[in-house]
Amino acid sequence: MKKIVVEGHRGYCAKYPENTMISFEAAMDLGVDAIEFDVWLTSDKVPVLMHDNNALRTCGVNVLLGDLTLSEVKKLEPICESKFGDTFKGKGIEVPTLEELLKSCAKKRPDILLGVEIKEYTEECCDITVEMLKKYGVFDKCYFYAFDAAVIKHLRTKYNARTMGYPDFQMRNFEPDSYSYYAEIGISMSVAKSEVFPIYPKKNLPMHLFCADTEEDVRLCIEKGADLITANDPVPLMKVLGRI
Repeated sequence: MKKIVVEGHRGYCAKYPENTMISFEAAMDLGVDAIEFDVWLTSDKVPVLMHDNNALRTCGVNVLLGDLTLSEVKKLEPICESKFGDTFKGKGIEVPTLEELLKSCAKKRPDILLGVEIKEYTEECCDITVEMLKKYGVFDKCYFYAFDAAVIKHLRTKYNARTMGYPDFQMRNFEPDSYSYYAEIGISMSVAKSEVFPIYPKKNLPMHLFCADTEEDVRLCIEKGADLITANDPVPLMKVLGRI
C-alpha cells in the first residue's frame, strides 16, 4: 500500500471544539501527518481560524468575523455548545490566530503538514496568510484549499503554491482552464460514493478524500486511490493504516 497522508479535519474535531488550539494539539498528539484549518481576516487584518464567517454556530454569537477586531474576536468562546454542551465552557478556549497555531506547531510538531483552507475569497487574505506562513518557514509544508477557483489560480500563479481545488460543480468562479491551476483535487465522501466519481481520477491529480470517519469509509478511500485522507476522527483511519 502506498503511504497515505492522514489529516485531522479542523484538528481533532470529533472530540474537541473545531479550529481551536485544544483540537489542533490533540490531533498532533495523536500522530496525524497534517492538520486542516480555515482562515479568515479580522477587521484589522489578522488571520484567524474558524470555519464559518459568522460566529453563531461555534460561539453562540451572531456576528461576522470580518466586522470584529482581533481583540473583539478574542472575547468569543468557540466551544460548539450545540455539539459538546458545556463540556468546554469556561476553560479559556479562544479563537486562535494563525500565528498562534504556527508557534504551537513549531514547538510540538515541526514536521506537521498544514491544510490551509482559505475561506475569505480575497487575494488579500491569500497574501497575508502566505506572508505569515513564509515568516515561520512552513510554506513548503502547506496544501492550500479553497472552494473558489479564482483563489486557487491566484495562489498557484503568484506563489506556485501546492493548491487543491474541488470538482467543478462545487467551485465558485470556475473557468474552462481552472483545473490547470490545481496541483491536487479534493473529493468528498458523497462524491466518492457517487456515479460521477470516475471523472476525477482521470484528471491525473493526487486525490484528497474527506471526511472518512469509519473504517468502512477509510477502506473505500484506499480503494478509490486516495493520496491523503481527512478525518474528523482520525482514529479509525489510523487503525486501518496500522498506525495505532
